[in-house]
Amino acid sequence: MSVTRLLRAAGALAVVAAPLAVSVPAMAQNKTVAITAIVQHPSLDATRDGVVEALKEAGWIQGKSLTVEYQSAQGNPATAAQIARQFAGSRPDVIVPISTPSAQAVAAATRDIPVVFTAVTDPVSAQLVKSMDKPGANITGLSDMAPVGEHVALIREILPQAKRIGVLYNPGEPNSIVLVKALKDEAGKAGLTVVEAAVQKSSDAQQAIRGLVGKADAVYIPLDNTVISALESVIAVGRQAKLPVFSADTDSVARGTVASIGFDYFQVGKQAGAIVARVLKGEKPGDITVEHAKGADLFVNPTSASAMGVTLPESVMTRATKVVGQ
Repeated sequence: MSVTRLLRAAGALAVVAAPLAVSVPAMAQNKTVAITAIVQHPSLDATRDGVVEALKEAGWIQGKSLTVEYQSAQGNPATAAQIARQFAGSRPDVIVPISTPSAQAVAAATRDIPVVFTAVTDPVSAQLVKSMDKPGANITGLSDMAPVGEHVALIREILPQAKRIGVLYNPGEPNSIVLVKALKDEAGKAGLTVVEAAVQKSSDAQQAIRGLVGKADAVYIPLDNTVISALESVIAVGRQAKLPVFSADTDSVARGTVASIGFDYFQVGKQAGAIVARVLKGEKPGDITVEHAKGADLFVNPTSASAMGVTLPESVMTRATKVVGQ
């Protein structure tokens, strides 16, 4: 028997032996939440921090009534599966996988430990849930499906003469497949052509964008963990070649992309953390509707835009939620 089970058994005996003792509120009992992400980059890190903050606001304090375990797969799917099995073996109260690959690994590793995923683009196509309304089994969470149509419109507004959008993505990430399809659909409606460049691993990203020079008028980075983890090398080529780089996530704008409409991933984490709190209080994950991330901020980086040969229109600057890089 594990130490945790022994302690729980001892606690149960204590209640029987002392029925008049004051019971401890459920929220004060120590809980363990295991968090894992496919890779470390600002958006996923902010998501993790948001989960912990939401639990704190709900009454679970890290180091007191809450134990948080965290591991990153460092971009390796095999490592993600290993972490998932390790967490399943340690039996935490809830597992929180961040990103589609990590969520799929955790879902494959356990059928009974509660799972609350976040930063997953399309949970249904990723076969994590049966439906958004009724996920079923031991899993629920939060979708961060990007507003791709708004991204295309933003690129057209900033670059009205653009005809071709290059997209860097890892074909091995299911979330990226969904977003590239959405990009093709939205670009087609706007009269734009999409030029694809596959990135199997982070070290391939720089060579992939070099291959788009002369073939694309702008480059779009979807919510692709492989590419985002190597973003600085992509930005360097964009500046050198005067090839504007846009991103699906707003955190990447501070790192050098021209602009984005997206979510504050700390708030995405808090929204997911609120679901985790509901599960810790006793709700069954399979009965909790999968939520969509809330909010849509416009971030712009005029300094990086200028370095890539672009002047941001006044119409974009005036409605920007945040201006970075000045």
